[in-house]
Amino acid sequence: MTETEESILITANIPEFRNQGVLWFKENESKIKSLSAKNIWWRNHIRLLEKDLKINPLSLIRELTDFGYIKTSRVLNPGEMAFTGSVLTVWPINFDAPAALDFNGNLIEAVSELKKPPRSDLGIKSDLAELEAIYTRFKPGDYVVHVDHGIGRLKGVTPDLENYFEIEYALGDKLFLPFEQTKKISLYVGFTRPKIHRLGGSLWYKVKTRAKEDVVKLAKDLLQLYAHREVSRGFSFVKETDELKNLITDFEYPETPDQTQAWREISADMENEKPMDRVLVGDVGFGKTELAVRATFKAAMSGKQTALIAPTTILARQHFDVFQNRLEKYGVNTAMLSRLNPEPENKKLAGEIKSGLVDVTIGTHRLLSKDVAFKDLGLLIIDEEQRFGVLQKEKIKKLKTNIDVLMLSATPIPRTLYLAMSNLKPISKIQTAPLGREAVATRVEKFSWDLIKSAVEFELARGGQVFFLENRIHKIANVIDNLKKIVPHSRLAALHGRLGEKQIIGAVESFKKGETNILVSTTIIENGIDLPNANTLIVSDSTRLGLSQAHQLRGRVGRRDIKAAVYFLYNPKKLTTIAQSRLAALQEFSNLGDGFKIALRDLELRGAGNILGRSQSGRINQIGLNLYCEMLSQAVEKLKD
Repeated sequence: MTETEESILITANIPEFRNQGVLWFKENESKIKSLSAKNIWWRNHIRLLEKDLKINPLSLIRELTDFGYIKTSRVLNPGEMAFTGSVLTVWPINFDAPAALDFNGNLIEAVSELKKPPRSDLGIKSDLAELEAIYTRFKPGDYVVHVDHGIGRLKGVTPDLENYFEIEYALGDKLFLPFEQTKKISLYVGFTRPKIHRLGGSLWYKVKTRAKEDVVKLAKDLLQLYAHREVSRGFSFVKETDELKNLITDFEYPETPDQTQAWREISADMENEKPMDRVLVGDVGFGKTELAVRATFKAAMSGKQTALIAPTTILARQHFDVFQNRLEKYGVNTAMLSRLNPEPENKKLAGEIKSGLVDVTIGTHRLLSKDVAFKDLGLLIIDEEQRFGVLQKEKIKKLKTNIDVLMLSATPIPRTLYLAMSNLKPISKIQTAPLGREAVATRVEKFSWDLIKSAVEFELARGGQVFFLENRIHKIANVIDNLKKIVPHSRLAALHGRLGEKQIIGAVESFKKGETNILVSTTIIENGIDLPNANTLIVSDSTRLGLSQAHQLRGRVGRRDIKAAVYFLYNPKKLTTIAQSRLAALQEFSNLGDGFKIALRDLELRGAGNILGRSQSGRINQIGLNLYCEMLSQAVEKLKD
C-alpha cells in the first residue's frame, strides 16, 4: 500500500536528528524548510525532493551516502536505501516508513510513502542508543557511588564480559555491574578525594545509616524554613489558550525536547494554586528566554503583571527587545525601567505600572526602587541571580511573597543547585542544544601576543568579530594599543562599567552594526551580549575568573552555524592549584549543554561548608553529593506525608 506525495523531506542520519523522533519533524517541517533557506547548517543537513525534480539518481545516492544513509538490498530500517530498476527506496530517519522515488531518466516522476516493513531490528538500534547515553554519563577514572556497595572507581567496560562496567574498590576488589543496573550508581561529587573501602562488610552500611540520621534532622529544619511557601496559596493561571498556542507556533526555531518538557513543567506550576518557585537551567542560547516569554504571556492572559529583573542594563535591553517583538502583536504592553530613561519618563512608567497599564516590566535593580509598585503582580522572572548583591536579593525576597517565581540561569549558584538537587526547589534543565549549534572550541594556553595575533587575524579574515576580555580597566588602553600594532586593520572599541550607560549601549550598538570588529571589555559582557557575528573570545587572564563565570563568558560566542573559539589564557607564574582545577574543568566540560556539569564542579571546588555547615559538608564527602541529595529528598517527602 502506498500514499502519493508531492515532496519528501530527507534529513541527514546524524545524532542531532536521530534523537528528535518522527513526530518532532512532522510538527516542525515548515520551520525546518524556512531555516534551510537562510541557514547554511540546515541547508547542508536536509534535502527536499519533489515530484518533477531533475536529478541524476546516482548523484542522489552519493548525496544520501554523505548524509549517513546505507545502501542495502532491502530497506528494513531508518537510515537505509536501495536502488532497484528505476525506483530508489529510502527510509528517512524523520519518517515512520520508507518512501519510494520513481525515476524516468533524471526526472522524479512520482514520490510515494510505503507501508512500514513487518520486520525491523529497531529494538537493537534503540539499545545501542541507550548504551551511547550511558557512555556520556560516565567515563573511565570517574569515582562513582553504588547505592549498595559504596564509592569505587570506574575502570571501564569489562574486557571479558559484554555489557558490564568494571568498578574497582580497595585492595583490588572488583564489582561487575550490568549496564541495565547503571541507575544504582551516580557520579561522586564531593569536596575531598573520596575514601574507598573494600567490597562487603558493614562499613558502608554504617556510613549510610549515620548520614540518614543527619539528613532527617536537616530535612526538618529545611521544611520549617520553606513551610510558609508550601502552605501559602497563590494564583491559578489560565490553561493554554488559542492565543498562547499561536505564540508558541510563531516561535522561529524548532523546539528541542528539553524545551518542550521544561515548558510543560512551568505551565503546570503556573496552573497550580501553590506559588511556583522553579529554576530553569540551560546554557546561553538554549531557549530559556523563549519559555520566559511564554510564561509572561500566560500571566498577561490571566490578567496578571510580570516583572523581569536582569543584572545589567545590556541584558535588560536585550530582553525588552525580545519580549516586545514577540508580544506586542498580541496587545501585551511591555516597558523597560532603566537609568537610561530620563527620570520624568521613569516616573511616568512607575505610574502606569501602578495603575496596571503595563503588563510586563523589564529592568535592572531600578525595578526594586521604592517608587515602583505593581497593581497586580503575578509572575517574577529573575535572570542570573548570582549577579545580584545581598541587598538586592533581600528586596527581591520581599517581592516574591505569594507570587509565581521563575529563575533563569546557565550555571546556578551552589545553594540554589543544592536545593534543586534535594527536590526542595523544582528544577527544569534544557541540556539539548538547538539543532545547528556547534560546541565552542576551547583552548587553555599560556598568554602570548603571537597566539592572540593569529586568533584575531583568523577571525577577521572570515568576516567575524572578536571579544577580548581584560578585566582590569586600567589595562584596557594598553591592550588596545598592542592590538592596533599587531592587527593594524582592526577597528577597536572599549567597554567597561566606568563608562556612562549611554556610552555602554553605544559601544554595544557600534559592535552590533559591525562598525568595530574587536571589543575590548571587562566581564560586563558576561550577560546580555547576543551578537551572532562574534565567534572568537580571548580572555587575557582566565585565572581571575570563577568557573561558572568563565562558562557564561564562553556562551557569548558560537551563536550561529560557524565554529567558534575561546582562548582561556593564563600567566604560568600566577597559576594556583584552584586555578589549575578550574581551567581543567573548562577544558573537560566544553560540550554543548555542559553548564549544569560546570555548576556541579563549581560547587565541588568551592565546597559546601558555607552553604550547609561543616557537619553536612563532612557527610557529603563520605557518601557523595548526589546520594546525599537523594536521601534528603526522600526524607523531605516522607516528612511531608
